[in-house]
Amino acid sequence: MKNRRQPPARLAAALLAALLVALAPAAFAEGKAPTVDRSATSRDLDNLARVPLAQRPYVSIYEVRSGVSEIDPRSATEMFTTALIKSRQFRVVERQRIEQGVGRERNLNGQGITGGNAASVQLAGASFVFEAAFSEANAGKARKDGGVSVGGMSIGGAGNTDEIGLDVRVVNAGTGEVVDAINVRKEIESSSTSVAGVGNLIDTVASLRGKSTRGLTPDANFQSSRKESVDRAMRSTIELAIAELSRRSREWIEESAPAAK
Repeated sequence: MKNRRQPPARLAAALLAALLVALAPAAFAEGKAPTVDRSATSRDLDNLARVPLAQRPYVSIYEVRSGVSEIDPRSATEMFTTALIKSRQFRVVERQRIEQGVGRERNLNGQGITGGNAASVQLAGASFVFEAAFSEANAGKARKDGGVSVGGMSIGGAGNTDEIGLDVRVVNAGTGEVVDAINVRKEIESSSTSVAGVGNLIDTVASLRGKSTRGLTPDANFQSSRKESVDRAMRSTIELAIAELSRRSREWIEESAPAAK
C-alpha cells in the first residue's frame, strides 16, 4: 500500500495542533514538588570536612551590602547566613534580627513571662565578622543575535550575558585586622528563540509544486526564553566564596586565637 502525502494545509494544521498542545498548561496541574538545593556550590559546601562543634569559632555577618540594583541586601544576608551554617565550619551568632527574635524572648524572660534564665545569660560574642558586598556588575557583558529566513519562515535566536561580582572580607573582631579576603565573579546567562511563518513556508512549497492552498493554510508562531535567576546566581556566588574561605580558615583561626580570646 502506497503512502499518501498529506496536503500542505492538512500538514500545517497538524503542526499547529501539536504546537498548541505542547504550549497549553495541563489541567489542574500541581506544579513541580519542592526540592532541597543540590547545586554544584551547595554540594561543595556539604563536602567540606565537618569541624567538631567545640572547635568552631563564633562568627557573624551583619549585612551584605549591594551596589547592584537587582540584588536585595536583606535577601543576600539571609543567604550568606545560611551558607555559613551549611559549611559546618563556624558557629553563627544572630545579629541581623537579634531584636526581633532573641531580644524579644529575652525580654519576655526578664519579665518573668517565660521560664528559664535566658535573660541572665550573656550572648556569645563573635570572634570573626564577615564583611560582604556585591560591588561589581556588568550588564550586557556579551550579546549575540542571529536569524535565518527560508520561504517566508523565519527562525531567530539571541543570547545575553551579564556578570556580578562579590567581595568578602574576614575581620578579627578583637583587633579589627582583616585576616582573609576573596572576590568571586558569576556570569548570568539568558537566551531566546523564535519561529514564525510556518504557514508561509508551506504555501511556498505548495506553489513550487503547482498547487495552491487558497489562503487556508494555518500559521504557527513559537517563542521561548530562558534567563538564569539573579537570586540563584547570588546564592551560588556566596556559597563558592564561603567554601573557598572555609578551606583556609584553619590557618587564620589558629593565628588569631590568642588575640581573639
